Amino acid sequence: MSGRRRAFASRAVAPLVRLVGGTWRVRAEGAEPGATGCLGATWHGGLVPVVHRFRDRGIAVGVSRSRDGDFATAVLEALGFPDPPRGSSSHGGAVALRALLRRLRAGATVGIVTDGPRGPARVSKPGIIALARLGGVPIVPIGVAARPALRLGSWDRLLLPLPFAAVAFRFGVPIVVPRDADPESAERARQALDGALGALTERASESLARRRRR
Repeated sequence: MSGRRRAFASRAVAPLVRLVGGTWRVRAEGAEPGATGCLGATWHGGLVPVVHRFRDRGIAVGVSRSRDGDFATAVLEALGFPDPPRGSSSHGGAVALRALLRRLRAGATVGIVTDGPRGPARVSKPGIIALARLGGVPIVPIGVAARPALRLGSWDRLLLPLPFAAVAFRFGVPIVVPRDADPESAERARQALDGALGALTERASESLARRRRR
């Protein structure tokens, strides 16, 4: 990533996220991930509002080794996230998993965009299940919706809430993956996570629709 693009990310995009996010009217339900000892999980499409909500808390977030990942790293660091472990399911995943696992075992909270970096959308990769199992920490699924908002034409249909948008967060019941989980149990946990993320996202969207009808 060029120095010019990184400077743009840190000096323009991150302040814009802070500025616009500060105008949002936010409502949240459920117990959100705390400062220690859990995995926060969301889909790539809801990344922008989730990143704004959890800025400046020292939460570690895994980022891919792509050019898009370079840009995302610069934005995250400018929003108060620590230097992200880099890797994905296709490149450097084992290295990133070990780095995130060390942070979990040190008591930190870790955030994972479960269907990144390139999809398919709304289908979680197995890495978060492995992290929860090895780290002995629960997964807190996070659903998010916003109105009015833009949806990009990217694979993830990235959600961009407009200034003064209503933004709804729904935090689900923690999902526990036993340390002795076999492959079949791990796959059931992954499917349960996607089911929870889908239901929470739908509930967040429905709550905004009800508010609009009033």
